[in-house]
Amino acid sequence: MRSVGVEEELLLVDATSGVPLALSGHVLEAADRSAGQRPKDDWEQGHTFERELAKEQVEFATKPVTDMGDLAREIGRWRREAARHAEGVGAVVAALGTSPLPVEPSLNTGRRYQWVAEQFGLTAQEQLTCGCHIHVSVESDEEGVAVLDRMRPWLAVLTALSANSPFWQGQDTGYGSYRSRVWNRLPSAGPVDLFGSADGYRRQVRAMVDSGVLHDEGMIWFDARLSAAYPTVEVRAADVCLDGSTPVLLAALVRGLVETASRSWRAGEPPAPVSTSLLRLAAWQAGRSGLEGFLLHPETMRQTSPEEAVDALYRHVREALRDHGDDALVSEGLEVLLREGNGARVQRELLRAGGDLAAVVTRCAEITVETAAKS
Repeated sequence: MRSVGVEEELLLVDATSGVPLALSGHVLEAADRSAGQRPKDDWEQGHTFERELAKEQVEFATKPVTDMGDLAREIGRWRREAARHAEGVGAVVAALGTSPLPVEPSLNTGRRYQWVAEQFGLTAQEQLTCGCHIHVSVESDEEGVAVLDRMRPWLAVLTALSANSPFWQGQDTGYGSYRSRVWNRLPSAGPVDLFGSADGYRRQVRAMVDSGVLHDEGMIWFDARLSAAYPTVEVRAADVCLDGSTPVLLAALVRGLVETASRSWRAGEPPAPVSTSLLRLAAWQAGRSGLEGFLLHPETMRQTSPEEAVDALYRHVREALRDHGDDALVSEGLEVLLREGNGARVQRELLRAGGDLAAVVTRCAEITVETAAKS
């Protein structure tokens, strides 16, 4: 059974006004004291809670597990812990892909962050975005790259399912996942070409770093990549999800995609020769629509309903889901998500009901912890 781990980025906001607060350093210090750990260096790996580019957010990483019930408990535990540490410094956490309220993010200090700020200018300054990254174990780089090549057409559906960032700087963007559009301003983000082999992947990564545009391999921000730190494929296409059950659903789907792609590779089946240009259109449309408008069908790259696109993904991975014992979790989870809506729909419904974005943020902060408490 392949192991799965999840990283979630959360906003730190004022409990009353909903305005983002630049308190990540204080939250991380509290988390380190609680865990008996020394303070972290710039982007250091190995701690449950980690800093991100902006001081208004904090990230946690679950341990790798094989059972989705265990993963749900991990996500719930660390959301609750993040909320506890934030409360201790006068903030709350909110699982939102972007801040609905206007904000001028404060960037963390450190040599690497300073390099990012100087290199990417306003694009870096505006990068207060929160994603959900899903790691699935692979046996080798060769298997991992074979999986990356075969997952490409399906990743946009994950963006649509997770869409949770309709607001930006105080206004409705018209997008379900505006985070995905802000994030894709970075030069190495988004869909990529077929690699063909682990050597092909390494050559491409090395060429990109050697160009001088990127500082190091950690800035290879593809929608899906080989992790630089773990023996995993890391899928980065999703917004952080408002409801704590949704990242578990996404993790089960991603593990299903990895296993399905690996089986296809081992059977000698080639990856679908979809151009990166079409994948960029699919990714853009998924960010635009979420689950509220048309998507591009992962197999035909033609317009289809979100229900059809999601069903195609489910059918594509169903055999692997059954083998993992995840079929019921995924089928029921997708049914609920399509019926009740993702975070983008919830945020817009809250705005219509409550009248202002501050109320949206504060209610979403409550939902972040309420759904964690169920795990």
